[in-house]
Amino acid sequence: MTETSRSYADALFSLAAETKSIPETLEALRFARNELYRTEGALDLLASPAIPKDERLSVLTKAFGDALPEHVMSLLCVMCANGCIRELDDCLTAYVELHDAAQKLSTAHVTSAVPLTDAEKAELTAQLTKKLGRTIRLVCDEDASLLGGMIVRVDGKVIDGSLKHRLQQIKEVMNS
Repeated sequence: MTETSRSYADALFSLAAETKSIPETLEALRFARNELYRTEGALDLLASPAIPKDERLSVLTKAFGDALPEHVMSLLCVMCANGCIRELDDCLTAYVELHDAAQKLSTAHVTSAVPLTDAEKAELTAQLTKKLGRTIRLVCDEDASLLGGMIVRVDGKVIDGSLKHRLQQIKEVMNS
C-alpha cells in the first residue's frame, strides 16, 4: 500500500466522520471500486495520460452520476485527475482498516484441520471478543496438514493451537 493511497483514505475517512457517514462511505467506495474493476478497460481509460483529463473526468461523472455521495465522487475525480486512480484498491483497503479500527472490529483468520461447525465458530468468536474487547469477524479456512487444532491470526497476533505445532514443541523438548 502506498503512502498516496493511505492519504486519500485518511482524507475520505475524515470527511465521512464529519458527516457521520463512515459505513455508508465504505459501501459507496466498495461499489465504485467493484464497478470500475468489473468494467473491462475502465481503469485503463481513466488512468491513460493520452486521454485529456477533462474527458476522463467526464467519463467518471457519467458512469456514476448521482449514484455516489459527493465526497466519494470527489475522491474518485481527484484520484483520476492526479493519475492515481489505479490506487483505488489500496485506498479501499486503507479505508477498511480505518473503518474497522473506529468500529472496534477485528478480522480473525482461522485455519483449522477440518471445517468448524457453527457452534465452534460461535464459541471461538465469543472467546476472542472477550479476550480482545473487540467485535470479531471470522474468516475460516481448512488445512489438513495441521492434523488437528487451529491457528488464529488476529490484530497481528498468532495463536497456534494446532496439533502440528504442539508435536513440534514436544520434538524440540525431546531433542534438548
